[in-house]
Amino acid sequence: MSPELDALIFAAAILLAFAIDHYLGEPAARWHPVVWMGNYLGWAGRHLQRFTRQALNHASDYKAFSLGALAWSAGAAIVCVASWALQKGLLALPDALGPIPGGVLAALLLGLALKPLLAWAMLRSEVLAVENALSPAQGGSLAAGRERLSWLVSRDVTHLTETQVRESAIETLAENLNDSVVAPIFWFVLLGLPGAALYRFANTADAMWGYRGTYRGQHWEWAGKWAAWADDALSWLPARLTALLLALVTGGVSFRALRLEARKTPSPNSGWPMAAMALALGISLGKPGVYTLNAAGRAPQAADTGLAQKYALKALLALVPIALVAIDLIAFWARP
Repeated sequence: MSPELDALIFAAAILLAFAIDHYLGEPAARWHPVVWMGNYLGWAGRHLQRFTRQALNHASDYKAFSLGALAWSAGAAIVCVASWALQKGLLALPDALGPIPGGVLAALLLGLALKPLLAWAMLRSEVLAVENALSPAQGGSLAAGRERLSWLVSRDVTHLTETQVRESAIETLAENLNDSVVAPIFWFVLLGLPGAALYRFANTADAMWGYRGTYRGQHWEWAGKWAAWADDALSWLPARLTALLLALVTGGVSFRALRLEARKTPSPNSGWPMAAMALALGISLGKPGVYTLNAAGRAPQAADTGLAQKYALKALLALVPIALVAIDLIAFWARP
């Protein structure tokens, strides 16, 4: 097959994946590959905790680290091999069925396979649900907003104020714009379906294992360290791309201010899209006792949640043509 036909299939798959996301949303859990990844990580995580006696005094525990890295690598290998085999089979369809029927079918099935690896519609609706739960006009309350936020974040929401609940929802939107949309597309453009699948595996592993100290009665300081490192490495470029896209579509966000604010978070990556959103909206975002982004900004109001979604959508719409051009350029370089 020619690189040009491959490029058309990959470009069409991206467009189809976003169309499916918009009109159909998420597949049922039993068919969702990210759920399968989570099931594996849950199973492997229980065995990690059972077979390692990790020190709670922050002493080095190389056995826990090694077993965690081994379990992560085994899962990543399964994900990469399965997605590579699927993609290889789909890209063989034009040779088997002819360029037009085979190419159309390959693009459709590749788009169906890519869709579960990105989740813009669900992210947007879940963040809006937090705002609606807070709104008295929608029959909501602070308690309802906290409860709804707990679906999205792992932190304790019991004592958050209304402003802090809204800050957390906007931060989640900005951070997951990278994790659930930009980064999967970034890696799909570079490495195809295996790249997008590997990224979502790494991101899911970090969400489940990448905790410092004890989380829900399990100690992850060393067992989850490899998962956290892997996610940091794979998210490094996409996080900065997400921030630049937000700065581009909103205007008025200087790179110098963005860089200074992004460095304030403990994570080397999540601070970039969150800082870009805070600066674009002119609001302050933060986690009590940990960091404050754009400290000179005002407290977020109800309208800021909707505006944040609008900015995120604009960034997504800017991402798509960039991805399509990148696919075309890669095909050009791959031409014999």
